[in-house]
Amino acid sequence: MPDGIAGKPARQTRTANPAHVPVPARCKEPCQPDVRTRAIIVPWENERQHMAVKATIFKVELQVNDIDRNYYNSHALTLAQHPSETEERLMVRLLAFALNANENLAFGRGISTDDEPDLWQRDLTGQIDLWIEIGQPDEQRIRKACGRSGEVRVYCFSGRSADIWWKKNAAALDRCSNLRVFDIPTETSQQLAALASRNMQLQCLVQDGQVQLMDDATTINVDVVTLK
Repeated sequence: MPDGIAGKPARQTRTANPAHVPVPARCKEPCQPDVRTRAIIVPWENERQHMAVKATIFKVELQVNDIDRNYYNSHALTLAQHPSETEERLMVRLLAFALNANENLAFGRGISTDDEPDLWQRDLTGQIDLWIEIGQPDEQRIRKACGRSGEVRVYCFSGRSADIWWKKNAAALDRCSNLRVFDIPTETSQQLAALASRNMQLQCLVQDGQVQLMDDATTINVDVVTLK
């Protein structure tokens, strides 16, 4: 018998109503339906938690007097310090620039970028002449860089951990003929870190393999140990 006949109440059919959807626990205000898709939009509790953390910017006026390479030039540099990068690593990065200074040498996009080095030098065609890594890069990354670049240079630091890294990878990397590896002793890298400030005016002097980095008040005799 059809519903609604002989005194029997008709069945009520429920329709979807987004306004009746329970508010999730993390909402601080009622969820609003998107009328185009009927999806529920949940507002974030704190939008700042989902924003990228900004890098710290360092400005450097660097005068390079490299007698060994007959290179004399001034560079106005901007270094972006990733939140996970220490000032020690930042200053080793700056030292690497000074030791290889060139009008075409540039910093890569940062520590979190896989397809770029810390510094590189490219010609007008985009060919990579020099690829520079800071720290203790993976062996496969170094070998891949050697295949892409005319020359690869690694500047490691951190004392004992750098020694362990090199002992582990030295044999495998010995076959890379266009690779050079240098170690910055802990004492030197810590002195460099103490020199760091948001605005720096520095001079780098290179003569007979000896390196000095200085500002108006401090001179650091930089030890650079050749591993390969």
